[in-house]
Amino acid sequence: MTSRNKKILSAFGLLATASMALTACGAAPGEPGASGAAGDNSDYLACIVSDEGGFDDRSFNELSYAGFKQAETELGIQTREAESTTEGDYTENLNAMIGAGCNIIIPVGFKLADATQESADAHPDVHYAIVDVDWLEGDNILGLNYDTAQAAFLAGYAAAAKTESGTVATYGGAQIPTVTIFMDGFDAGVRYYNEQKGTDVKVLGWNIDDQKGSFVGDFSNQAKAKQITEGFLARGADIIMPVGGPLYQGGVEAIKDAGSDALIIGVDSDLAKQDPSIADRVFVSVQKGLDVTVFDAIKSDVEGKFESGAYTGTLENEGVGLSSFGEFEKDLPDGLTDEIEQLKQDIIDGKIEINSPASPKPAQ
Repeated sequence: MTSRNKKILSAFGLLATASMALTACGAAPGEPGASGAAGDNSDYLACIVSDEGGFDDRSFNELSYAGFKQAETELGIQTREAESTTEGDYTENLNAMIGAGCNIIIPVGFKLADATQESADAHPDVHYAIVDVDWLEGDNILGLNYDTAQAAFLAGYAAAAKTESGTVATYGGAQIPTVTIFMDGFDAGVRYYNEQKGTDVKVLGWNIDDQKGSFVGDFSNQAKAKQITEGFLARGADIIMPVGGPLYQGGVEAIKDAGSDALIIGVDSDLAKQDPSIADRVFVSVQKGLDVTVFDAIKSDVEGKFESGAYTGTLENEGVGLSSFGEFEKDLPDGLTDEIEQLKQDIIDGKIEINSPASPKPAQ
């Protein structure tokens, strides 16, 4: 990974609408103002290329797509989209967007990094705002990335407090930084709970120290996700965090087939809202402000204010965070929500550090 100076962009409210003003604290994807951009934008073309999970993954692809479609509606722009089904589609889909004459391209996901760098190098007049990547080089590339280890730490702490079996678990789609960063934070949160409470809650599926754990290998093999979950259930896990886009579906199927009361933790989006059919199984979700940041990246370009560099979502700027606990709020241990709020502030203040190898590098 090449190090370079990075502009940390202004705060994006995770749950705010894109028309709300953003707090200015550095170079942002665009200075916010009223909803939409002034003038006729009908000749502006924004394009998006999904990762292999597709735009209906109930996770990072779908949330990014929501921000993209919001830009279409509120800014009055033209849009074009390309849905990838395999990794082999990335270059072809990016080339198709270039051929369409896109002003900005939104590649969604870590796996598109190499293809995006190649495309951006070859087409310096086209702007790119890539999700979950912060190291690409070029005056036409904006990286939208998120320190999800911070929010996952809070989820791990909450899971350790809630578990009845004393065992929780996590698994990933592929072993890539945008997946393991969640798992690192989760493991660290459980460990911190154990240190503070004198407990011995176990984490299956990942170890932050040796960076080894359980992975499906992709983001589409539901049978493998179900198999991994079945193994966790057999070993007593009663709260499980699948980090793999739609792979949570295989996990929920395993829980239901086993007649278990185990719960899952969502990632990227508020899973209980994204998939209401399983709201009674979702303990909490670790969220990323993908929709807001994608919208604002497009808006900045429409307004002629595109700036390369990197935006990093944190607890402090609300680019990452926890959802509500929904129907489980009433069953939480006494004082847990207050503890989580204090932990959040301690992370913001630097009193607690989560040392994930996958965390975005600080600005130089």
